[in-house]
Amino acid sequence: MEFLTASLLCFFLFLLTLFVTGTRPDRSRKLPSGPTPLPVIGNLLDLGDKPHKSLAKLAYIHGPIMSLKLGQITTIVISSETFSKEILQTHDVHLADRTIVDAVHACDHHEAGLPWLPIGPLWRKQRKICNSFIFSSQKLDANQNLRSKKIQELIADVQQCCSSGKAINIGEEAFKTTLNALSNTILSLDLTDSSSEKVREFKEVVRCIMDEAGKPNLSDYFPLLKKIDPQGVRRRMTIYFGKILGLIDGLIDERLKLRKNEGYVPANDTLDTLLDLNEDDGIDGNCIKHLFLVLFVAGTDTTSSTLEWAMAELLRNPMTLSKAQAELEQTIGRGKLLQESHINDLPYLKAIVKETLRLHPAVPLLLPRKARSDVETTNGFTIPKDAQILVNVWAIGRDPNLWEDSETFRPERFLKSDIDVQGRNFELVPFGAGRRICPGLPLAMRMLYLMLGSLINCFDWKLEDGVELESMDMEDKFGLSLQKAKPLRAIPSLRM
Repeated sequence: MEFLTASLLCFFLFLLTLFVTGTRPDRSRKLPSGPTPLPVIGNLLDLGDKPHKSLAKLAYIHGPIMSLKLGQITTIVISSETFSKEILQTHDVHLADRTIVDAVHACDHHEAGLPWLPIGPLWRKQRKICNSFIFSSQKLDANQNLRSKKIQELIADVQQCCSSGKAINIGEEAFKTTLNALSNTILSLDLTDSSSEKVREFKEVVRCIMDEAGKPNLSDYFPLLKKIDPQGVRRRMTIYFGKILGLIDGLIDERLKLRKNEGYVPANDTLDTLLDLNEDDGIDGNCIKHLFLVLFVAGTDTTSSTLEWAMAELLRNPMTLSKAQAELEQTIGRGKLLQESHINDLPYLKAIVKETLRLHPAVPLLLPRKARSDVETTNGFTIPKDAQILVNVWAIGRDPNLWEDSETFRPERFLKSDIDVQGRNFELVPFGAGRRICPGLPLAMRMLYLMLGSLINCFDWKLEDGVELESMDMEDKFGLSLQKAKPLRAIPSLRM
């Protein structure tokens, strides 16, 4: 409603914008087909409040590669395995830059935040830091004990609820565990304590960031409106970014003071490593802050929401849950914590996580790419220079041409399959692929296996207030990431 109201209020300004800056389409280029745009606003009203679903429905009509006019912005929407491979691999070099949404201009995040940087020296430095000093197999193996400790704390928190029969918020518990596992790796401390209120506050800020960055914003579709920020998205985002950047800034300043002490003992965490790098290999303090902002926001929100979806699907499918518990009991013993060394011996658990990511990808529309130049597709269409490209991962994961019983949660489909989420199989790319694949993928997968396996091996679960499995609310809430509209609350009991 807010979006539609703002559209009407700015209508005459749109007309002026078109009069001043409007251009005629280049008839020599063959754009993919798409819904007929309305005057001025184009196809904006076709997006609805859940663009991933609206665009999937349009793709059934107009095809797996489709063009829309969103205000003044030509947008190409990809909804098939074939074209996702063409975009993310074949033409990756020409389509790897970003369409930068106005929301991330807050606090100049677009100039230092890894997901939004153009392919260039700073982007390469930050990717190298992620791949070498944070998410490499060697670094992750060395930090197994940190994650194991956080899983133990998660299980201890859940155990406290067993005797009282109290329900817990699954997503909130997963968020705290993921955040503190990450912050211990990066900063050698917990960013939130056991206080549920502090966890809730931090999670709310992160959620607001993901919502603001993902919502349709008039400033993105009519560039002249950026100056007035008609929906207030950038103003709100400045507040949310400021809260987290302020926290990180204080922690970095504290570390710098400690490092000046003669008896300082290095923490050997990510922050110490980055501060030790020389000027050629490292990045400045501002970039470090924005890198940490990305890690804490994207890394926590997407992982915790995926865990919540997985638990919801298992509670809706008791037979699947029983199979997973049987596998865990046979492999590591009932009631025991899952260790990372066990993961490769648990194919059904791994299949459950893949199936969850198929049906509920953390980022339903991959962050928008931007064409550096005109690109010709194999079927003769043109993706014009500066066009925005959206890959609808949600639609691809539910494509009946790719997946039998595509709407059904059935992990067995992956047991005799080589399909993984590493960006090699384009029917399942929840983390993206090519140059822009999510660098945090290795850590996210380890955390998902550890949390999910430990929660279902140590506890049995039932829904709060006698809610029937058939009536569980599985609606999603669109943002940059895909959340359950109604948080999952469940009552644990120890598995005896």
